[in-house]
Amino acid sequence: MTRYIIEGRKILEGRVKISGNKNAILPCLAASLLTGEEVVLKNVPMISDVRVLTEILMQFGAKVETRDQEVKVKCSKIKNSVLTQQLASKLRASILLVGPLLARTGKIEFFHPGGDVIGKRDINLHLEGFRQLGCKVSVNDHNYKVLKGTNVMSDARIFLEIATVTGTENLILASVIRKGRTVIRNAACEPHVIDLCLMLISMGASIEGIGTSTLTIDGVEKLRGTEFTIGSDNIEFGTYAIAAAITGGEIEIENCHNLDLEPVIWPLSKMGVSITRGERVIKVSAKKIAAISKLITNVWPGFPTDLMSVMIVLATQARGISRTNETFWKEFRNT
Repeated sequence: MTRYIIEGRKILEGRVKISGNKNAILPCLAASLLTGEEVVLKNVPMISDVRVLTEILMQFGAKVETRDQEVKVKCSKIKNSVLTQQLASKLRASILLVGPLLARTGKIEFFHPGGDVIGKRDINLHLEGFRQLGCKVSVNDHNYKVLKGTNVMSDARIFLEIATVTGTENLILASVIRKGRTVIRNAACEPHVIDLCLMLISMGASIEGIGTSTLTIDGVEKLRGTEFTIGSDNIEFGTYAIAAAITGGEIEIENCHNLDLEPVIWPLSKMGVSITRGERVIKVSAKKIAAISKLITNVWPGFPTDLMSVMIVLATQARGISRTNETFWKEFRNT
């Protein structure tokens, strides 16, 4: 059994480099199934989810090479279009394979995806999106079948009841080589959704409205291979910055993407954390922490729910009373 031994009362100092965005690499790996040519992904965070997803890709016929922070994927031919319970249960993000497999083969059978258990996560928004795309969807307990619609040339207008990130990504993946125009309204526009769109454009996709809540996708006949660098992880940046503030430390954080960090930098600045921005390096230091009157999680570009727990720890070190509101999960356990 793995153990962590932590010696407290240490001020964090030094320099750290941010990894590639773990929420971007998974849909980008799924996108590699959309072409028979080689896809090279760089700045890849070598986390367990990446290892599991690449293993699943190989089950569908992909050849995968991994070295350092680089992953090469080539899937000349899809061996099958069934995502079994054994595969799906390994990873929540396996749901992202539905879109590209549907686009490439015209059909997909899959079991309800597994993985983390944060809150109640269902896939109804995905299924409703596929129906609006003109697909036939059938459900039998935790088993699902999705078939392409018969009118393959028709345009599609999709409205998402909630700006679901993986739902948006799945529908993008299902639409880029679909004949006709697809418009997705109330689309998620997080940095990792933008990364996926930019990767697909480098493969020859036609996507307009990137970074907004309305995406317009004109399907192309096929996509080519590409070499794409995954953007830096804004959640990892926030974790290091908050940890430094908690300890009263001073650190420099490399490989930052300033445009993706405003939702984290703004509340930290309000709490008295000093943040000095360079082109790719941000210096974070804190001596005295002030309370924040209200901090609410929200969809992008709001404050990310993944950082609320560590922000609450920081609030315990602040002068005064801080008020936080987690809006995503009813089962939120940090209050």
